[in-house]
Amino acid sequence: MMLLNKQSKIESLCPICLKKIDASIFTEGETSYMMKTCPEHGTFKTVLWRGGIPMGKWVRHKERAYLEKTVTKVDKGCPYDCGLCNEHRQHTCTALIEVTQNCNLQCPFCFADSFAKKGQEPSLNDIRFQYQSVLRVSGTCNIQLSGGEPTVRNDLPEIIKMGVDLGFTFIQVNTNGIRMADDENYVISLKKAGLSSVFLQFDGTHDKIYRKLRGKALFEKKFKAIENCKKYGIGVVLVPTLVPGVNIDNIGEIIKFGIKHVPTVRGVHFQPVSYFGRMPKMPQDKDRITLPEVMTEISKQTDNMILVESMKPPGCENALCSFHGNYIIEENGLMQVTKRSSCCCATEKAEEGANKAKAFVARNWSYYNHNNKDKQQEDCSDWDKILKTIQKSSFSISAMAFQDAWNVNLERIKDCCIHVVTHDGRLIPFCMYNLTNAEGRSLYRN
Repeated sequence: MMLLNKQSKIESLCPICLKKIDASIFTEGETSYMMKTCPEHGTFKTVLWRGGIPMGKWVRHKERAYLEKTVTKVDKGCPYDCGLCNEHRQHTCTALIEVTQNCNLQCPFCFADSFAKKGQEPSLNDIRFQYQSVLRVSGTCNIQLSGGEPTVRNDLPEIIKMGVDLGFTFIQVNTNGIRMADDENYVISLKKAGLSSVFLQFDGTHDKIYRKLRGKALFEKKFKAIENCKKYGIGVVLVPTLVPGVNIDNIGEIIKFGIKHVPTVRGVHFQPVSYFGRMPKMPQDKDRITLPEVMTEISKQTDNMILVESMKPPGCENALCSFHGNYIIEENGLMQVTKRSSCCCATEKAEEGANKAKAFVARNWSYYNHNNKDKQQEDCSDWDKILKTIQKSSFSISAMAFQDAWNVNLERIKDCCIHVVTHDGRLIPFCMYNLTNAEGRSLYRN
């Protein structure tokens, strides 16, 4: 884990040629930047961190994990040997399997650069091989089925059931929700197959936001998808892509919407926009929002119902990648469960953080099953009743800042716990798999 002082030396990539180059992180006032120079393509300066939380005080130090089973050997060095190799420092928390590159939208922002009929979909045998590759390398971690738009596949229930039969206990679908809004029978089939949770693209509470980011009015579709998930017992996590000038001022309303729809909605997972895949323009610093800025907006836009101090760095991935806060919904507001304290001083084991993260996601992002609670209430101890109340009323707020070619830090890549499974059985850190240069060329996706 890197130490952040006035200036830290790291390794990054040139956003033009994707060659490995030296970089430095330095702070001016309350803003931290990355500066790097490619001998061929010049110097690049990018904002990393803005706001009242100093980057150096946010870092949570970890004792690296050592992978028992690696797929690739170290040859050219990070990031060119991903698979995972033995330089990687964290286990898989979530394995992401892309079941299609096709989509029923063509959003201006899309990390997968998906569109209708983009390409041939992997067969069920191909996907079985990917599941088995995860088992061989990472065991029964959490699974997210992604794309493209996974629900364009009629056989998605079979894919989910296949994963359940192979021993995966938490399977989530990353979706825009359109088909889940329009096809109730399809939702029933996903639930019967064993779907645990929906990672729902949810950029705001107004259609002007969806027209800007997704090309059409979609709020009613999102609402209907949530209603169908409620009807058939599927947990929902709202996932807004945060874009300056588009939906930053809607952060508080998104959270309030989520709270209103607990226990179906289990939380909100913000994703500050990253510039890879399909993007409308080259990024400038004004086009970015950093993690401390997101935390500040959450507090401000909820009238301090959610305090910045209740959000803390992750125990699994690199501290600069994300934050999370856990809450219990009460009649008069939220009771905070998490609190940022001296966690940045102690050294933790990365492997323990991964295990805790996997357990938290599987437990808290799944639907709260209350169908037989009345029947079982008399048999429950007082402690069981307390646990059930906590589970029913729990709500999480988190954010993940993915890296692009302008701000990629290879130290963070080595700590990644979200891995995309390739068709040949490798596991690639999410940011590195999706990272593209200024012209849209990638190292791994294609």
